[in-house]
Amino acid sequence: MMVSGHVEGISYSLQPMCVETQIAEPSCINQQQCQEPPDTWKFEVYRTSPGHPNEPWGTVCLDVDTAEHFDVITPGRVFKAMKTLDWPTAELVIQPPDGRTLVNLKTNFLTTTTEPTTKTVSLLGHSVDIEATPVGYTWHFGDGTEQSGTDPGAEYPDLRITHVYDKAGVTVAPSVDVTYHGRFRVDGGAWADIPDELTVAGTPVDLQVLTATPHLVG
Repeated sequence: MMVSGHVEGISYSLQPMCVETQIAEPSCINQQQCQEPPDTWKFEVYRTSPGHPNEPWGTVCLDVDTAEHFDVITPGRVFKAMKTLDWPTAELVIQPPDGRTLVNLKTNFLTTTTEPTTKTVSLLGHSVDIEATPVGYTWHFGDGTEQSGTDPGAEYPDLRITHVYDKAGVTVAPSVDVTYHGRFRVDGGAWADIPDELTVAGTPVDLQVLTATPHLVG
């Protein structure tokens, strides 16, 4: 069925058709995919007219971008909401501490931002929980080099994320970006993954690179 045109007093809304239940729900972990057209998903269409709210009106196959023009909660719509929220920046820990390190020494980096964070928003009259879990980190060492991966690093002496600065007498500004994988649930229902991931830039911190000076000990 195609949904098109506009008549005053008549509106249409959609709900995803779920694989497991074969019925329409506000959100599905596994939505039914259509064979034709390709890359489309199956939705139940509801028609509202004067005196006849939310009448089942058939089904339609739509791509995600088209579906978001209707009153339907999709992963894409939730991701747009996710991007507007204030997610934690990654807390950067540097060893040696106190904002100083030595030239030609392995400086240790880690972050304590490893646990999921959950926020709740209202979408289309529904309560939507969005959970963001750190899944990746990009380390900017402040001297033009960087390193990406899934390791959050570890405390000394377990050196997993390190960097050697080869110039002394400079102050660099390292930081770490965190990438979140999201999932959501509608009105306390089952969790569904958000395909896209969100990266939050880290806050740079000053780090002095010093030269070690030898001292005679008598």
